[in-house]
Amino acid sequence: MEYTQLGRTGLKVGRLVLGTMNFGPQTDEAESHTIMDAALDAGINLFDTANAYGWGANKGRTEEIIGNWFEKSSDRRDKVVLATKVYANMGPDGEPVWPNHDKLSALNIRRAVEASLRRLKTDHIDLYQFHHIDRDTPVEEIWQAVDVLIQQGKILYAGSSNFPGWKIAQSDETAARRGMVGLVSEQCLYNLAERRAEMEVIPAAREYGLGIIPWSPLHGGLLGGMIKKQVEGGRRATGRAADALTDPAVRAQVQAYEDLLDKHGLPPGEAALAWLLTRPGVTGPIVGPRTLDQLTSALRAVELELSEELLAELDAIFPGPGASPEAFAW
Repeated sequence: MEYTQLGRTGLKVGRLVLGTMNFGPQTDEAESHTIMDAALDAGINLFDTANAYGWGANKGRTEEIIGNWFEKSSDRRDKVVLATKVYANMGPDGEPVWPNHDKLSALNIRRAVEASLRRLKTDHIDLYQFHHIDRDTPVEEIWQAVDVLIQQGKILYAGSSNFPGWKIAQSDETAARRGMVGLVSEQCLYNLAERRAEMEVIPAAREYGLGIIPWSPLHGGLLGGMIKKQVEGGRRATGRAADALTDPAVRAQVQAYEDLLDKHGLPPGEAALAWLLTRPGVTGPIVGPRTLDQLTSALRAVELELSEELLAELDAIFPGPGASPEAFAW
């Protein structure tokens, strides 16, 4: 495994991040533990989760699975850079949200941290991430809550997820006025098929020294050889991938992508991950394996080198939006 600094921090993390969203809903606890064992053995040290993972009536279940894995061996927690998130309503789906039981008020942040610590069976969270912007809570209040938690030793760093560029700037400028480090990472939707983050999110993150942690690097499976799998009777497209493939233009793009990589003898999923590793500012994409085989495939992407010719051909199929403001101003 290759390692890099997380943004402007002294924290070293692997070029792949283990995403745990499938642990519980799609992958049972025993298999989840096997995947975490294999990830750690392979050198992956940044494990990403969220308090709401487990979903539905099982919100928090994913953190519990990770906590049970930590409990099995005393050295696991020390080797892992543990990241989780706060924002979501933790009550049952479909029921009204009780006041102050979601978003980023100081009260909910305090409550959510304590609950995550219990589920994760640890005394601190290394990277505590805001899962979404909170339009109702002043930024100053959020940083005050974070400052208290850092002083208490319950979290070490703060990061964002799904923040627009202006919110990254606002957050870090506010933190700087308080004498705080501010955000150290941004977890955003970014892949070959979805490159809008290049307009403002990634430039803002790089300007403020945030490590970029792309989620959905295969765009819900769309970039993992989806059309070929359908033809061969394999896994059918669902969710974002299924919706995208109903558009003839998108389907033609994906077919051209698969044909190009077939010509080069490269697995599409591994190539999509390797492409992200060439992008400026990217710390490492989140891989969310449902099985051990999927983790093994993702690990090969770290060793994969894409030629300049192939990178140019990929850009031709999936052109980026261009720099801001030129992309929309003229």
